[in-house]
Amino acid sequence: MIVTKRTNSTDAAFQALVSELDAELKIRDGDEHSFYAQFNKIDKIRHVVLAFDGDLPIGCGAVKHYSPDTMEIKRMFVHKDMRGKGVVSVVLQELETWCWELGYTRCILETGIKQPDAIRLYEKNNYSTIPNFGQYENAKNSVCFEKNLKNSV
Repeated sequence: MIVTKRTNSTDAAFQALVSELDAELKIRDGDEHSFYAQFNKIDKIRHVVLAFDGDLPIGCGAVKHYSPDTMEIKRMFVHKDMRGKGVVSVVLQELETWCWELGYTRCILETGIKQPDAIRLYEKNNYSTIPNFGQYENAKNSVCFEKNLKNSV
């Protein structure tokens, strides 16, 4: 059974999972990795959800403040051997619930066109594509999503 834990970016399990995520993204993003990596620092992240299978941390996700009503989803990751089992959807739903509890009504995120599994995840969880925002506005390999939490949490 998958259980979740709310924590922050100082959590050692989160830091280890993010290291694995960054190693995977470095390969996937290729020459563009340094562009995206600059926006994925974890030092300002205060809201992290970890997923555990027993005592083993197997996935994570985080949110950070974007605007008075919006949180940005960051650092979504699940170990390769646990993918396709719904773990990341559990993490995403817990992040959305936490955002709602904190008074936010919308989540936004960026993912890459080289990450079709992530795109399918967000579409499956009722996220809609939006124009690329902020630092991703002119990033041709980015796709951005949003979800209104008012009708979903």
